[in-house]
Amino acid sequence: MIRFFPHTGVMAEVNDINDVNHIVLYTRPGCPFCTMLRADLRAAELPFTEVDIWQDPSAAAAVRAAANGNETVPTANIGDAWLVNPSIDDVRKALRAAA
Repeated sequence: MIRFFPHTGVMAEVNDINDVNHIVLYTRPGCPFCTMLRADLRAAELPFTEVDIWQDPSAAAAVRAAANGNETVPTANIGDAWLVNPSIDDVRKALRAAA
């Protein structure tokens, strides 16, 4: 299930995640690196869609394709860019490049 987590933490349905400036964050429960990046994105007030790869097999396959066959999370997708275990600075650079 895909849910939108704006910096306020409010959840809402996502209508279009195909915007090139939209961040799709692939995560799994219990991942401390996911928790850190999620907090950084919220602190930076960057809206994102979070997808749990344990609940969505197609999301897990997308992460494996981006991460050399591994289910490494967090993985972020921004436009055509796939970022495996990115920092908030990596995400910002990808957003600038996609704009």
